Amino acid sequence: MNNAEIYQLILEDLSTSVLLLDSDLQLQYINPAAENLLDVSANRVMGTAVSSFFHETEESIQSLRNAVAFNNPFSKRRTKITLSNDKAITVDYTVTPIMSSSGTALLMEIQPLDRLLRIAKEEASVFSNQANKTLIRGLAHEIKNPLGGIRGAAQLLARQLPEEEKEYTQIIIEEADRLRNLVDRMLGPNNLPNMVPASIHEVLERVRVLVEVESSNPIEFIRDYDPSIPDITADRELLIQAILNIVRNAMESLARSDDPSLHPEITLRTRTLRQFTIGTIRHRLVCLIEVIDNGPGINEKLIDSIFFPMISGRANGSGLGLPLSQSILNQHQGSIECDSRPGHTRFSIHLPIQ
Repeated sequence: MNNAEIYQLILEDLSTSVLLLDSDLQLQYINPAAENLLDVSANRVMGTAVSSFFHETEESIQSLRNAVAFNNPFSKRRTKITLSNDKAITVDYTVTPIMSSSGTALLMEIQPLDRLLRIAKEEASVFSNQANKTLIRGLAHEIKNPLGGIRGAAQLLARQLPEEEKEYTQIIIEEADRLRNLVDRMLGPNNLPNMVPASIHEVLERVRVLVEVESSNPIEFIRDYDPSIPDITADRELLIQAILNIVRNAMESLARSDDPSLHPEITLRTRTLRQFTIGTIRHRLVCLIEVIDNGPGINEKLIDSIFFPMISGRANGSGLGLPLSQSILNQHQGSIECDSRPGHTRFSIHLPIQ
């Protein structure tokens, strides 16, 4: 094997995306990693202008021309590029002019960032969830001890009062019980999950039926299921609770909409993902569950904190549903993330398939 063949093999096995452009910014070489990243085929784009499949801004094309004209290398960090299928991705890329007898060529090295940013966001979310649970457990201990004393004292006092004067002691007892239940809800389930094989579609159908019964307004459920997904290992009841909290939020968001032309829709979608990383663990096969509604969306000031306890966009909301869902999914080695804009809010759940 000669040096040229060795270099070719190295380029083809790189995880970094590599493009070679001629002085007219036409593609002369693309490695497999770049084909996957940019969602193109080498046979179709070879010899075409880079702008036909790599859309950033007009200034970026001018930067490439300047690199050719003035032999000027440059780099861009965390920039958004749009592919030919209109999909936007976040990348770092470096452009290096290469001088040869036939003129100046440009070597482009592209590093995708979306996956790294998602993993970093997941790790931060898990750490935040664990810190919140530690804080809540400490507060629960400090709250429940005096609550027990207050409740006991109210009961003793009630025994010494005539029947017509027990109303106020009963209020004290009921409010103490309400606070204790609130703290218990903040702590989430105490028992370890009962992990057994479960059908994710059976879970979703159970959630759909429950929400349809609860909803006072007609909502169209769009079920977009992948029937080939095998059973996952999960606690069925906990998983129903986690997804139910999310779908209920979607239902309530649709009910709050003041758009008279809105046709309320909730989409339940399932897919499989291969070689997908959750946290720090790379899984061979992962189940993706998406809950999508066409409501008004989540306030952009709240979107980064919706998984914190006591954070709610509703005046009468407890702010405990989403943190509880996140806690349950973490117990299943899964993850949850959200993106929202007016007319489209999507919660994406990832669960490993054993």
